[in-house]
Amino acid sequence: MIRIAHLINPVNVTESANFYKYQQITFKSIIEASKWANNNIKLNLYTTQFTEDQTITPVEFHQLSDLKESTLEIFPTIQEKKLPYIFEIFDKFSEVNEADYYLYTNADIALMPFFYNVVSDYIANGHDAIVINRRRISKKSANNLTISQLYSEIGKSHPGFDCFIFKAELLRNFILGKIIVGIPFIEVTLLNNIAAFSRNPLYLTNAHLTFHIGMEVLPKRNKLLYWHNRNEFFKKIQPILKPLLNIHKFPYAYLPFYLRAIKWILNPSLFTINYLELENRSIVQKIINKVNEFRWRILNR
Repeated sequence: MIRIAHLINPVNVTESANFYKYQQITFKSIIEASKWANNNIKLNLYTTQFTEDQTITPVEFHQLSDLKESTLEIFPTIQEKKLPYIFEIFDKFSEVNEADYYLYTNADIALMPFFYNVVSDYIANGHDAIVINRRRISKKSANNLTISQLYSEIGKSHPGFDCFIFKAELLRNFILGKIIVGIPFIEVTLLNNIAAFSRNPLYLTNAHLTFHIGMEVLPKRNKLLYWHNRNEFFKKIQPILKPLLNIHKFPYAYLPFYLRAIKWILNPSLFTINYLELENRSIVQKIINKVNEFRWRILNR
């Protein structure tokens, strides 16, 4: 039996907003996927939210305690809706009982019906962390098709990372800082933590397991919030994680050197300078291992 706690952070928006419909698709897809889950999966669905967002949650989800901190505290002049921090969302997992694996997805990430079964299979194969890239479905499709028809849409790939499954015990090691949800560098932060602390991570960069409404890859961003997250990652999070990183625990590790380099350079969620440092560290370690092996063989003669 694999016990999975799936947590999302819903937002209460007006029914006239596009996000309202897209979030309803997310809710329906998660509930439908939970019904498909095999008997070897014990699944519980959870939400955590600001107090004003409580009423949007379907009855199939258990509401954990409300979020308290938000971007309004450090950016009071920003008129957009307040955003939470990922560390506080993940803190809510402490209110969950009997979970072997934690699963976090954004509120705009819908699941295919067989999602949990596939995740369970990969966990059974020995992966202690799984990161899944979404497929992109057009807004026109979302406005004209039923959810069953949306399942059949192949969509297009997306380079970003927005679905994270990891062994519950890993969370106590995560370095999350004050990274804001819904802003670039949240995916970078979670990806680097998984690479640092998991033993056998799996990255599914082109699987038909989740989908998102909207074809954009790099949406318009608030500069203040973007630079906050960027500074938080590069100045506070990465320096702690860097000594623990190994290129073989990142996406594309299985590819030949030249293809791995191309993938890293093209992916907006990975950084070329980090790649060069990790690749160099890996090459140096291989040389050291070969030299040591040569020494041991001489000693054994």
